[in-house]
Amino acid sequence: MTWVIKYTEEASKDLEELDNSQKIQVFKAIKKVSGNPLPNIEGGYGKPLGNHSVTRLAGYLKITLKRLGLRVVYGLVRENKTMNIIIISVRSDETVYKMAQQRIK
Repeated sequence: MTWVIKYTEEASKDLEELDNSQKIQVFKAIKKVSGNPLPNIEGGYGKPLGNHSVTRLAGYLKITLKRLGLRVVYGLVRENKTMNIIIISVRSDETVYKMAQQRIK
């Protein structure tokens, strides 16, 4: 069963800034993951994030689009089967995660 996908206002803006070919690839990746967005340790597609010296993102997950150089950070609301997209940004580790941390607060 596919989970409901919701975008934060900021993530929607992130999506608008991508070119059309990037948007298509991001939509495909999100749609694929929405079929089973649980962490990979639970048999899903999501790659869990953790707490680091700069960010506290434990409980959130990521989708990595290596060829495009993009990352998508999302959270899950298991009761509603909702996948909340927080950020879609360049794969620069520290930058994308710092921005995700700010958006979560």
